[in-house]
Amino acid sequence: MEINRMIDHTLLKPEATPEQIEQLCREARDYHFCSCCVNTAYVPQVHAALEGSDVKTCCVVGFPLGAMSTAAKAFEARQAIADGADEVDMVLHVGALKSGDDDYVKQDIQAVKDVCGERVLKVILETCLLTDEEKKRACELAVAAGADFVKTSTGFSTGGATVEDVRLMKETVGERAQVKASGGIHTTAEALAMIEAGASRIGASAGIQIVEGTKEI
Repeated sequence: MEINRMIDHTLLKPEATPEQIEQLCREARDYHFCSCCVNTAYVPQVHAALEGSDVKTCCVVGFPLGAMSTAAKAFEARQAIADGADEVDMVLHVGALKSGDDDYVKQDIQAVKDVCGERVLKVILETCLLTDEEKKRACELAVAAGADFVKTSTGFSTGGATVEDVRLMKETVGERAQVKASGGIHTTAEALAMIEAGASRIGASAGIQIVEGTKEI
């Protein structure tokens, strides 16, 4: 298992500078991570910095709240793709899900997937705000809307990924979609536990620490 190829090397802090984004890209190239995941303003810079490498450009859309209009999310995704994004991680509308407006949630995801086309779309559920029933419903809606991944967390709410949530999400989507664990994953042991539970992608700012830790196993 090449754990480095499962990591989205991530920097989403609002205070992140272009210099820090450049460092993120250098690290991603050196360690051959799967992608660099950034806010959409940095997509052009990341796309240019990763050109010629095996690292993808990933961005977040409707981040971190998910409560933007569907049109705004679709526009942001369209612009990001025009700027060079290979993958899009969008936040679903948590309030709509919790109120039972499944049609809105599905259409919101579908609008972004229509923009993404063949590009990978991951849907962030923000599991710390949901009941188990809501997590399962969110997974089903994401799959029905054409999402390629369901993802645990933004890392900006009240909690991050848990092994229990990853397992529940994988059991729900089966082979119809993949699971990305993100939020609060700092060590090799934590990453491996998420993978064991069913995650095929890890979102982390501690990618180097995770990879280096495998040398001690």
